[in-house]
Amino acid sequence: MIVDVNGDKAAPIYKFLKSSKGGLFGSGIKWNFSKFLVDKDGNVVDRYAPTTSPLSIEKDLKKLLGVTA
Repeated sequence: MIVDVNGDKAAPIYKFLKSSKGGLFGSGIKWNFSKFLVDKDGNVVDRYAPTTSPLSIEKDLKKLLGVTA
């Protein structure tokens, strides 16, 4: 299945994510592997560049989950 992430035919989830947290150079997703951190209520907490390592957002995930240490 092909899913558009930009343009008029973008899937609703991507329209929502991009409208909630625009990127550094606008709201479009420039490349694969852009990451969005979403809380349990569906609010977009942050957006990360495609080059951001998943391990580097561990502290943000733990903070969101209320995990200490």
